[in-house]
Amino acid sequence: MKGKFLAAITLAAALLITGCGGGDAPAKTDGGDKGTAKEVTLKIGATPVPHSEILAEIKPDLKEQGINLEIVEFNDYVQPNIALNDKELDANFFQHEPYLNDFVKEHKDVKLKNAGGVHIEPMGIYSKKIKDLKELADGATVSIPNDPTNGGRSLLLLQKAGLLKLKDGVNETATVQDIAENPKNLVIQEVEAAQLPRTLEDVDISIINTNFAMNADLNPMRDALFIEDKTSPYVNIIAVREDENRDEIKTLVKSLQSDKVKKFIEDKYKGAIVPAF
Repeated sequence: MKGKFLAAITLAAALLITGCGGGDAPAKTDGGDKGTAKEVTLKIGATPVPHSEILAEIKPDLKEQGINLEIVEFNDYVQPNIALNDKELDANFFQHEPYLNDFVKEHKDVKLKNAGGVHIEPMGIYSKKIKDLKELADGATVSIPNDPTNGGRSLLLLQKAGLLKLKDGVNETATVQDIAENPKNLVIQEVEAAQLPRTLEDVDISIINTNFAMNADLNPMRDALFIEDKTSPYVNIIAVREDENRDEIKTLVKSLQSDKVKKFIEDKYKGAIVPAF
């Protein structure tokens, strides 16, 4: 009788444990009974202005959707792509597609793609020595970006401003060797894009990307002597690795292409940066 009594107690205890969630019952997630997935962290490389600012605007929205956005700032155009390719980042936000395509061609081991466009940063001509391009003297010095696509883009801008003429048929890949006519005998100096604002004390004019201009407290709408218009094809994009297809990246892009971000860009940058979606 004693043995039967102990067996009954053992069986009851086993049933009690099973009823309380033991055995094969599914474990609860961080969201309790709702089964919400654990928060995911996305590390996004970006240049400070305006890319980090735009990303910061959507950070709270992504947090509500279970995505912790970690913004890693860079001040050059090379390391963000290298870090992304090496899986140190999940995406980056600093470049336009022509630059990305050129970068991938030059770095055969880099496999990146465009995940979506966000905005256009019109490139401008700046100076601390003249107030109007009509004042530009013969033999004036001009600093332009030294990377191929932005260098070519700056030459096209100089052509549009009537300061020089390029060979027929050249595009954003133009180089100084493609200058067909240089009536003012401009002396062109090629400089790393991030350093261009610092050259303004030494050159007559400089062609500067909007992000670096704004980072140097230059207002494109107020300070640029000449600027690209809204038809510019250089849309700044979110870049990811070629094999990227995660839902959280799609959520990131969707958030960046939202009405909220469009209004933020229009209100904050007042035409210096233009939404491209």
